[in-house]
Amino acid sequence: MSVDGTTDPFFPIEPDGLAKLEAIREALLDPSPRRIGRLDQWGLADDYEVYAEIAGYAEVSLPMADGTVLDASLSIPRNLAPGQTCPAVILPAPLIKMGHHAYLGMIARWAQGGYAVLAYSQRGLARSTGEIHVAGPQDVADATEVIDWLVAQDGIDPNRIGFFGASYGAGTSLLAAAHDQRIKAVAGTSAWGDLLASLYENNTRHLAAFEALVKMFGEDRCSKEFRGIIQKIRANTIDDEVREFARVRSPRTYLEKYNETATPLLLTTTWHETIFSVPAVIDFHNRLTAPKGLLIQVGDHGNAEFPGLAGLASKPTDMAYRWMDHHLGGSAGDGQPPRFDVRSELMFNPFSDLRHATWDDYALPKKRFHLADAPAGQGDGQLTPDKPQAGWTRSVKATGTGTDIVVAPKLIQTGMAERLGLPHSYRTAEIDRGLASFFATAPLEQASRVRGELELRVTVKPQQADTTIVAYLLDTDPATGRAQIVTHAPYTFTAEQAGRATTVTFPLQPADYVVAKGRRLQLVIDTHDPFFAYDNTTTPVSTIDITSPKGTESYLDIPLHPID
Repeated sequence: MSVDGTTDPFFPIEPDGLAKLEAIREALLDPSPRRIGRLDQWGLADDYEVYAEIAGYAEVSLPMADGTVLDASLSIPRNLAPGQTCPAVILPAPLIKMGHHAYLGMIARWAQGGYAVLAYSQRGLARSTGEIHVAGPQDVADATEVIDWLVAQDGIDPNRIGFFGASYGAGTSLLAAAHDQRIKAVAGTSAWGDLLASLYENNTRHLAAFEALVKMFGEDRCSKEFRGIIQKIRANTIDDEVREFARVRSPRTYLEKYNETATPLLLTTTWHETIFSVPAVIDFHNRLTAPKGLLIQVGDHGNAEFPGLAGLASKPTDMAYRWMDHHLGGSAGDGQPPRFDVRSELMFNPFSDLRHATWDDYALPKKRFHLADAPAGQGDGQLTPDKPQAGWTRSVKATGTGTDIVVAPKLIQTGMAERLGLPHSYRTAEIDRGLASFFATAPLEQASRVRGELELRVTVKPQQADTTIVAYLLDTDPATGRAQIVTHAPYTFTAEQAGRATTVTFPLQPADYVVAKGRRLQLVIDTHDPFFAYDNTTTPVSTIDITSPKGTESYLDIPLHPID
């Protein structure tokens, strides 16, 4: 049985990386000179010679009470003295076809820190039997049984149990900790805080991301309940059943439990996360009173921790080692204590490293920019800081195709390019102004920073029911017309709002972005993005009026401040 290397959009592994994981697995199972020697081509032979001396590895099956069998692997320290115990870290798998083997690159590091390691694939995932419940109550019950099984092994300290997980594993870890007080610390990378907010933002489904997740789960492996939810989301039936399904699977639901037990929680996410809601993760972090840490990085879902899962350095996994060492008493990290703060990177600079005590200390105050009509002889509207601008209307066509501007041309991969300093760019001067409405600031007189939360108020009169607008904030070079996305948000109007002017106020995704001197911030209000699902694509071409009535003038609040 080998590592499943099927192409995975969330954790893309090159053939060499897959070969390395398979070689690690073989060396763990059979620490012979031949197997360990094969790792020398990646410079890992010495590490696994050490591992073979200090720990033993086995692949095991964990029987659950209902007959489901979870596929797992166990690493236990060798030569513990009689009565000696060690801390343990449990790793529920991310959503990846190889399941718990995604963590193979971390096991030696945990072992060298004195930990026992139990990695497992949740029910229905990879080689585990059963059906997928999406981190539901059954998965939480499984996590408790997994702990029961582990603490029954010799040498495990039942009072020093931690959970680390990436993506699906992060959600599983957080929800397990809300229900089992034996979990003394959690580190979750690419975590979610509110599942409904991740699927349904401002009345708008994130259908592209949702369908990608369903494809990865494998619809035939999903529970009957989940299959029903899938069909309701596809049909845009966001009813009480869907909301309850999401509620019990949202860590934010159990905020009081985390605070009562003071469970230390480390969360990481990314600025252009396309799978889970970033504002929900931030809000969840802010409401915690237990020991906590938050890391927000450049890129998209899973981009930042992927090297760490493979055994290389990464901020999320390095922070996780420190986190567990501090709370469980191991030594997998670099010996430095963890920081209980907000840590971040600037877009698109993964080498930047900013620290603030709290989110409130981190976020800059908002400044109001009023949406104004175009000056005489010009086509684009303005973002002006002086006073509210009422009485104008700009009309765009909803055709079902929209402009070339999109949230992410490719899920995950666009974010990976951002981490390489290669954000996707658009030629805004070439975009049809009949399909979107543009508003821009004057060229900035000095370099400035956008840091924190943004909010848009706008009045819209859609002709059709279930019309969606998508607001993008771009950083634009006036000389070339090239622009990159800073942040975005959608909003969908209900059938009852069709044919009448409706004023809406909604947040854009938070950001940390430096705008160079001489560049403009440009707000684009579009009518289509394939990332979102809406009914405009099935209706005739219609008109959307964007207006600014007196008393409810349109504005965009941006935390924009000059850099000293």
